[in-house]
Amino acid sequence: MTGRDRLRELLDAVLDEDNRTLEEMAGDAYASPHHFSRLLSRHAGEAPVAMRRRVMLERAAWQLRQGSSVTDVAWAAGYESLEGFSRAFTRAYGRAPSTVDATTGHWLPAPNGIHFHPPMSLWVHSTEHVMDPLTEQLVAHHLDDTRYLLEAAKGLTAEQFRASLLPGLVVLPWDGPEESLQAVLDHLVHTLEIWLASIEGRDVPTRDDDPGPARLLERHDEVAPRWLAAVRDIDRRGGWDDRLIDALCEPPESFVLSSVVAHVLTYSAHRRHLARHLLRATGREVDTGDPIDWLRARRGETRGGPPC
Repeated sequence: MTGRDRLRELLDAVLDEDNRTLEEMAGDAYASPHHFSRLLSRHAGEAPVAMRRRVMLERAAWQLRQGSSVTDVAWAAGYESLEGFSRAFTRAYGRAPSTVDATTGHWLPAPNGIHFHPPMSLWVHSTEHVMDPLTEQLVAHHLDDTRYLLEAAKGLTAEQFRASLLPGLVVLPWDGPEESLQAVLDHLVHTLEIWLASIEGRDVPTRDDDPGPARLLERHDEVAPRWLAAVRDIDRRGGWDDRLIDALCEPPESFVLSSVVAHVLTYSAHRRHLARHLLRATGREVDTGDPIDWLRARRGETRGGPPC
């Protein structure tokens, strides 16, 4: 069997309707899960679970364009709940599945140009521009990790959420004190909102006076896919060195777009670890926020040990 035929066999195993897990895919290709994952990642530049999830979402977008119901599409894509599908779709496409229309494209960014092609085939786009994997992972990890922390905070009492546990703490002078978990998480979300408003040329976004975890999660789920789409667009058009004239500042200021994204990632990483510290202070158990573990989970890989 040629290498090309073997790759086709691996791809067929990924997309088979009956193969929902890495073990099922590998079994269909007569390989161990580890060997199967390693082969596909090497030849296609994408782990099998991540590829299947992306291609199934692309198929879902196409089916929605044809008039299928969100419920039917979610079930066909392998999601156990409508909420889980809607969240994944919104994060990927920047819009809810219920808003898809005939103008919505169904391709998502792919490291290999491999996409769903109706009715159930693959299309390889050889000239596709793909964002640098490191940038994509840094931005996506930040968004997913922030959502994880907001979910963890939902189990706290109002008193725990608002308690001043870090008196006098100021992360950035113009943002003011961030002494409570509420303040830290609110700044995590609002940072995305305010910078995205500047990039998109929108008015200053409305900010809640006393948001709870559920409200912050709602705001995050609205802004996160738009932020990821904005970063992808900057990269696609080679706009990293472009300058943003921010009219929301008084007086207006000029910012290089690459420095804006770096600013968001730098201070957001700090705030995410502050949030972990505050959550642990309330007795909540949270993970380390390690992007290594995040990427492994995203790709459906098992967790490894510490570096030797």
